Amino acid sequence: MDATGLPSDDIAKMLRDSLRGFLEAHWAAGGGKEGLSPDDISAVWRKLIGQGVAALGSCRDEGGLREILVVMAELGRAACPAPMWSAALTNLALAGSQGDAAAELLEKLHAGTVVAAFSFGACDPDAGAGSVRIEDRHGTGVLRFVEAAGATHLLVAVDESHLALVPLDAPGIVVAPTRAMGARALCEVRLNSAPLTLLPLDGADDLRLKAQVALLARAYGATRRAFELAVDYAKERHQFGQPIGKFQAIQHKLANALIVLEGVSLILDHAASLHDIDDRNWRYFADCAVAFAGDALRRVSLETQHTFGAIGYAEEHEAAQHFKRVHLDTIALGGASHARRRLASYLLDSGGAPLPQYDLGPAGNALREQVRRWLDQNWSGGRKAAFDARPFAKREFDADFARDIGQTGWIGLGWPKEFGGQARTPLEQIAFMETMEQSEAPRIGASIQANALMMFGTPAQQQEYLPEILRGEAMHGMGYSEPQAGSDLAALRTSAVRDGDHWVINGQKIWTTTWWGKYMFLAARTDKDARPPHAGISMFIVPMNAPGITIQPASTMYDGTFANIFYDDVRIPLENIVGEVNGGWKVLTGALAFERGLVGGGIVLKVAHAFEQLRQRVMTAEGDRAPPGRDPIVRDKIAMLACEIEVGRQLMMHCAELAADGVTPPEYGAISKVYSGELMERFGEAALDILGMRAAVSEQMPGAIDNGRFEQNLRHSLMWVISIGTNEIQRSLIAQRALGLPR
Repeated sequence: MDATGLPSDDIAKMLRDSLRGFLEAHWAAGGGKEGLSPDDISAVWRKLIGQGVAALGSCRDEGGLREILVVMAELGRAACPAPMWSAALTNLALAGSQGDAAAELLEKLHAGTVVAAFSFGACDPDAGAGSVRIEDRHGTGVLRFVEAAGATHLLVAVDESHLALVPLDAPGIVVAPTRAMGARALCEVRLNSAPLTLLPLDGADDLRLKAQVALLARAYGATRRAFELAVDYAKERHQFGQPIGKFQAIQHKLANALIVLEGVSLILDHAASLHDIDDRNWRYFADCAVAFAGDALRRVSLETQHTFGAIGYAEEHEAAQHFKRVHLDTIALGGASHARRRLASYLLDSGGAPLPQYDLGPAGNALREQVRRWLDQNWSGGRKAAFDARPFAKREFDADFARDIGQTGWIGLGWPKEFGGQARTPLEQIAFMETMEQSEAPRIGASIQANALMMFGTPAQQQEYLPEILRGEAMHGMGYSEPQAGSDLAALRTSAVRDGDHWVINGQKIWTTTWWGKYMFLAARTDKDARPPHAGISMFIVPMNAPGITIQPASTMYDGTFANIFYDDVRIPLENIVGEVNGGWKVLTGALAFERGLVGGGIVLKVAHAFEQLRQRVMTAEGDRAPPGRDPIVRDKIAMLACEIEVGRQLMMHCAELAADGVTPPEYGAISKVYSGELMERFGEAALDILGMRAAVSEQMPGAIDNGRFEQNLRHSLMWVISIGTNEIQRSLIAQRALGLPR
């Protein structure tokens, strides 16, 4: 899993690797420590100019916002205060200008004879940033929080459509270092009738948003570097006779941090990629990045310091520099508050707008429309209304619908063609899942078990079981959990003993959801003395009409059903074993890894659909009361939910990218599953908080909002956090597999 930088394509990786090697070689003298002089910064900047970074953003051929973010992240990682941010903003602001002054400035900037410092002045949302008053082409005022060390010229926004260019060696200018967050990274610039040149600015709002995204990329780089140092420290630092990285508290702390860092990386890169192709949604995603990343990166920064303990107090420790950088960059330009307000306006004002629809490529987009048309014809009107009128417990499955959709072949959407599938890409599979969720269609298929059969089944098993799954005629449950073996499946006790031409199964399975299916995909112990214990497990297909099976259904707290199932001398043919004898752990974990990769995406698509129902609800007035969406607190909650959903969708999309290249690594499937499951919980809590007591009224009760949709979502969310391996177990998997922490 490449989790070390923002973009994942080859060009961006080459740029990142090149810069990292360059900075490791040329920034050793400064090392990011306090006491650097402007000359130190100027020296490394001249070398960076030789790498071509000073021209990024000036035109399409030189690289766009995406490449700028790569450079900013690497500078943050190296704790290098080279003036890239100001150079990039100068390029972005003046790239389309026609005047001689702008062209001359850019030429000198790229050559290194001018070093720019950029300030938004009066256009900075932070009132403390200062401003400049212009009279007769001279400026007077105070500008604060300026990265001016080593700069020769100041570029300041004087209003929404003009920049002022000020030579810093002109009379009437004083530049004084400012200590902020304990570091001398900023300056205060005082102007007293200083000469200046006015340049055109095509709107400060967009430029300010790009500036925030660039600062967040630098903060991401700093956070990531400190996090990696903390992971290494956790492997080496011993307490109580073992590495601290073996303690579950440390593992889960660092797993949480990795989940956040992955989300920040992906949402920043997505916003920048959309910007560079002139997609109109880039501002929305940039606001999502700003709204999410500021608090998220500061949280990771704090947890990193907690992992270091007292050693992190030391001023000479590298992590101290990163902590300061993260906090300075994430609160600059007004922090996240303006982004949240813009998101709320986008989603709620003037009729509002739904979450943007992702571009899933020509094939994915076409399939989305094809499935939508099919559902309009086959899952609408009275048929759907009758289904929706059922209690939730009766809406888990619809056999007629499953057989109907089985005729389309979509149950085998991602299956290889040799098994009767359509071999569609992961993006096409997302298109299908998304459209099914939006239409609130019943669940179909047995994708996990089918995948296990395709990976580990015999040709005879594949010919017997796969076609009926594909036709929508057979559902398979998963018989994994037991009273003493929930997440710890290696401890299962249900036994399978060979007796002639049969296996004889005895034991108990609990919490089995698809207990009403035709078959059970069952894990049983075939070697009770195996060491380690998981080496003695095998997988079986058990027909649920076999003698000796006793089913005790039970209701779940989310109005669904599961069952306790007892297997007493249940006899199945020898050929019903899937994979090798005692090789079931490989089959079981392979199936679960596949499921987690899907589940994370499936959960976030459920949340995205539920969010649209909530968005519509908060824009609706009841009686003489104003719509809830006019309340500033509600608007803020809606904005934060939106940006968290986008991070979840980005994790889903990245899982799809990994799956397109092979199989999603288990640890990355776990990242998506943990994040999305807990997002579903947060959404459920927020919906009740926003809508009040009526939202807590359950289905088929008088006055229930949307037939109890929102409270039922909350109760259902607990299942996604616990099932398929609890999120606590998933965090341990992430820590050990993705971060290499000791078991």
